[in-house]
Amino acid sequence: MVKEKLVVVKEANLTNNCPECFNQELKLTFFQKHTYGSFYDKSTKEITHEIKCNTCSSDIYPIAWTQDIERVYDYYRKMVTPKKATIKFTKLFYSLVLFLIVSMSIGVYFYIR
Repeated sequence: MVKEKLVVVKEANLTNNCPECFNQELKLTFFQKHTYGSFYDKSTKEITHEIKCNTCSSDIYPIAWTQDIERVYDYYRKMVTPKKATIKFTKLFYSLVLFLIVSMSIGVYFYIR
């Protein structure tokens, strides 16, 4: 079973007004998607974002953004550098491959003999 996890790449406190409560405590967070399975751990280039108000605890969706929030978002989006997309295999994968190689070599040995 594959599990997905969003890892925080960058966080920033914004001084823009919240469209809901008009307070100036916004937090912009960028996430990178990682998937974890039994045989591998994979990080992707996919970046997502979230703007949340610390006062009213509401998510600020792009439809409610002001021009100021949009400009600040674009600025921080350019600063985000995601980690390289990689695939790392787990010990279970390597042990399974080793087991298959050993069992095939034993089968070939007894077939030839």
